Amino acid sequence: MPERYDVIIAGSGAGGSATVHKLVLAGKRVLLLEKGHRLPRDGSTLDVTQVFAQGRFKNREPWRDGRGGTFVPGEYHNVGGKTKWYGAALLRFDLHEFTADRDHQCLSWPFGYEKLAPYYDQAEALLHVNRFPNEPGIQAVLDKVVNGDGRWRPAPLPLGLKPEILRDETEAKHFDGFASVAGYKSDAEINLLGPIADAPNFTLLTKKKVVGLLHSDSTPHQVTGVVCADGTSYEAKTVVLAAGALTSPRILQDHIAATGLGSLPSAPLVGANIKIHANTALLAVSPFSHRDVLRKTAILFNDEFPHSTVQCLGWMDGEILATQLPGAVPQFVNNAIGARTIGFFVTTEDGSCPENRVISGGGEQMPTLDYDLRRLAPAHDEHLAVARAFSRRLHAAGMATADRYLGIAGTAHALGSMVTGLDPSRSVVDPHGRVHGMSGLYVADGSVLPRSSRVNPALTIYSWGLRLGDHLAGMPEPSL
Repeated sequence: MPERYDVIIAGSGAGGSATVHKLVLAGKRVLLLEKGHRLPRDGSTLDVTQVFAQGRFKNREPWRDGRGGTFVPGEYHNVGGKTKWYGAALLRFDLHEFTADRDHQCLSWPFGYEKLAPYYDQAEALLHVNRFPNEPGIQAVLDKVVNGDGRWRPAPLPLGLKPEILRDETEAKHFDGFASVAGYKSDAEINLLGPIADAPNFTLLTKKKVVGLLHSDSTPHQVTGVVCADGTSYEAKTVVLAAGALTSPRILQDHIAATGLGSLPSAPLVGANIKIHANTALLAVSPFSHRDVLRKTAILFNDEFPHSTVQCLGWMDGEILATQLPGAVPQFVNNAIGARTIGFFVTTEDGSCPENRVISGGGEQMPTLDYDLRRLAPAHDEHLAVARAFSRRLHAAGMATADRYLGIAGTAHALGSMVTGLDPSRSVVDPHGRVHGMSGLYVADGSVLPRSSRVNPALTIYSWGLRLGDHLAGMPEPSL
């Protein structure tokens, strides 16, 4: 007979680990299933060649793109999920980003900022959020940008980094897009799973890919456990999907298709409204060399582009630059350019369009991510405009620029494929994460976010997971 738990959680990223953390501390018997494995601690996750050039740690599963082509999403399957690799930017959504914005095709949350505010506080404490002063090189660039056009407003970027990272140049240069070995970067594994790792009521199993949901023949809407790709199964009173906005909806889609639950009001929306942000990497090359190390310490706002931000990127040098340029470019050229290059990340909130969706292949065919930014004309137009405007400011500051739109493969911020809401015909989960019309099934990851906002979603996903954990544990929600 399958072993039975209070709660089973599929996926150890931000939302899943936050939910686990709360439940284990509340005394619940919890099983966490992770598709991948633990990352090595031998320094390979800081190696540019292995991480970027070879893509050793990235997902290799091909997808269809909805237009007859194929691509590989930028996903990671390991304990801690993408939080091991993210750039540690941990920002709150603004108050207005919890309300609808019809002109920008943005949905509304079923509650306001005040519901997540106490959990933002908790997440920031658990993840040791800090703000660092700008180093001389990046400060000089920001000064030139602002002095030339005061509409650009820089602000300190809240980062999940320990101050000790400044004393370790290798880690400081390799936190954005790399997995920390020393533990200087906050992530779900170190900060949320680490403190409960030895708890007797917590079990973590790796290399366990959840592919199905258990239920009785007569009540397919009542979930009683999960089935893994290796044939093992586990039972629980409650199952939480936290495998990410590309995977969680496919698990539910397959369950709906196999059990005839297509009559559920929310069924057509499972996988719909996927958001990935409009993201462009912008490189600025100056006539002088830069000696900064951390670099990713500031974010810029401009009221002319209310749905967009520009973040500084982390360390850039010839070795990293070489992974993005043609192999025929000599390394001495890469080194010369890299020493003078500062990176920026231009992000624009994309709205919701039902045609932008994740479609399961049913295990027999490749899954599909049918996403086209042109279906979101306001976001498309603003993103082009903000990227051009910031590039012009850098030109005026004496820097040459080059940019690259990340496109459909840039799924680091994949969100919204099972949005939360009050109306089952317009949303997939209720305000506490339970799938409408189903019993015992919840969602903890970025799938639930109705809006992507103009900033990185990680802190909001952590906060949603902490709130869900309290709810499942029967704990009262804190107030402001």
